Amino acid sequence: MTTASSTTVDSVPIPLDDDPGGGVLGGRYRALTLGIVSVVLVIAFEATAVNTAMPTAARQLDGLGLYAFAFSGYFTSTLFALVVSGQWCDRRGPLQPLFTGIAVFGVGLVVAGTAPGMWVFVAGRSIQGLGGGLVIVALYVVVGRAYPERLRPSVFAAFSSAWVLPSIVGPLVAGAVTQHLGWRWVFLAVPALILLPLAVMGPALARSEREHPLPKGAAFDRRRTLLAAMAALGAGLLQYAGQRLDLPGLLPGIAGAALLVPAVLGLLPKRTLRAGRGLPTVILLRGVAAGAFFAAEAFIPLMMTTQRGLSPTLAGLTLTSGGLSWALGSWLQGRPGAERYRAAMIRGGFLLTALAIAGAALVLVPAVPAWAASVAWGFGGVGMGLSIASVSVLMMKLSAPEDAGANSAALQMSDALGNVLLTGLAGVLFAALGGGALAAAGHGAAEGAGSPGAFAVILLVMAGVALLGALLAGRVRPRT
Repeated sequence: MTTASSTTVDSVPIPLDDDPGGGVLGGRYRALTLGIVSVVLVIAFEATAVNTAMPTAARQLDGLGLYAFAFSGYFTSTLFALVVSGQWCDRRGPLQPLFTGIAVFGVGLVVAGTAPGMWVFVAGRSIQGLGGGLVIVALYVVVGRAYPERLRPSVFAAFSSAWVLPSIVGPLVAGAVTQHLGWRWVFLAVPALILLPLAVMGPALARSEREHPLPKGAAFDRRRTLLAAMAALGAGLLQYAGQRLDLPGLLPGIAGAALLVPAVLGLLPKRTLRAGRGLPTVILLRGVAAGAFFAAEAFIPLMMTTQRGLSPTLAGLTLTSGGLSWALGSWLQGRPGAERYRAAMIRGGFLLTALAIAGAALVLVPAVPAWAASVAWGFGGVGMGLSIASVSVLMMKLSAPEDAGANSAALQMSDALGNVLLTGLAGVLFAALGGGALAAAGHGAAEGAGSPGAFAVILLVMAGVALLGALLAGRVRPRT
């Protein structure tokens, strides 16, 4: 059956390019694009603000030993939400999971902002992860169902562009609020911004749902939901064991691995962990890129405050260049004619990311100026913009319409899993090398106090992971 706006394959509507002269901001797509960008804008502002406020929050809550947990806890709960959201979208459309996720995200912000201790703070971050997981899969499904293929690279470029303003304003605002009002207001003020996406996106998304109706779906796949719960619980146990680094922590570590490994094998496409050609490698590389970059990024503000004596505002501004240049990299991959160079752009993006992470480690040398970290992170942003957006475009291209939700969930699950495992690994290295004591000593101490070894090891390990991604990039091409 064919209409003016869609054609149906296996009862799943696919948008036709019935407006070849229009763009993502053309009359047909303007409201939906602005709504999507407004959602990403709120998430981006929260992420940049949290990076700035986190060192202060962890110290005031006496939780430096759980510093990595505050980041990885977010992605641990996201593992479960991604699978639920993918099934929800495939059976009911993206409207319900999107708005539910936005509400849950706001609740998590309030819990984190009012936390009396570090464990409650981590719980708040985990609630945020549930909401974020529901939202991000729903957004990808909206792109896959509502936009023709020729416009999808531009939409993903708009995703990245939405990080530009928060990257500039977020560290300044969060740093000023942290220093003058307290870190809690960095979390408690963000829920007010949630009203903007709700107002802008609601009517446009509801219209898209009416234009591209889904047939009534089957019940949720209980097996996949159980596997998602196993993955989240297993990842949490592994992180807990890694933080303990003692004999009693061995048992939860074994239990975590026993839960996580079969769950991941069951949730990701076959041959993903073996880097099978085509979609499996595309899914895998998303986790490699996100895990290496964000695990390094989580520790850079703490490194700048404890090793170079910067204020929370200046430490957060170190990451601003990455947000700005990420938009540039994503814009480049969306230019006409770029499609034939997808594999090369992914490889180049990973190489730039590895260079940036290794370059940030040079700031640990006292003779290197502190602003060099910002320069390095600018190169990393270009690399991430090239690779992440290109991976997203390839995932959509290699997915059958009826699998768009499941594959979007798998892509985001790989992202979250990469963040959980690599940020957790960074936390283990940080604790094993005395990072908690080092950071505590560095608080208010002279610039460069303590040994920089914990930060150097973390950054160099993540640079090596990014290089591994560059080696695998050629396998994104499926076999002919």
